[in-house]
Amino acid sequence: MILIALGANLPSEKHGPPRETLAAALLAIEEAGITVTAFSRWYATVPVPASDQPDFVNIVASLDTQLEPGPLMTVLHGIEHAFGRARGEPNAARVLDVDLLDHNGTISTDWPVLPHPRMEGRAFVLVPLRDVAPDWRHPVSGRSVSELVRDAPDLAGIRALMEADGA
Repeated sequence: MILIALGANLPSEKHGPPRETLAAALLAIEEAGITVTAFSRWYATVPVPASDQPDFVNIVASLDTQLEPGPLMTVLHGIEHAFGRARGEPNAARVLDVDLLDHNGTISTDWPVLPHPRMEGRAFVLVPLRDVAPDWRHPVSGRSVSELVRDAPDLAGIRALMEADGA
């Protein structure tokens, strides 16, 4: 299973508010020849670490591709760049952030580091990950996504967003 996290808390010039930007990013991933097999509910999340930035919109998606981790990250970074992502200081507000969380259980300390090195303590990643892959287990710790969510320190800062049609 290949899992990515997408987040945004600034509007993009071309796609608008963060939620619309993330929807457009999913389409851009498909247009790059990568199949999006599922994605989570949309979540509004407070910035981590806490700051005066606007809230983020976050989702997790599962992908189907023959690309190995490095080439996949290159494609994902290209999409970020095309959407106006400017890499600067860590934890800055951003138009689009796409992180590779897991690539078929690969464990790597080379680029890209897998599984994502900071995902275990981030509810804004783990809660949507549980939507997409409720049986997923961390490739290093072996802990289930439900266990990781239970122990995540920032659960209070997450709320599911209603769909546009009110569903």
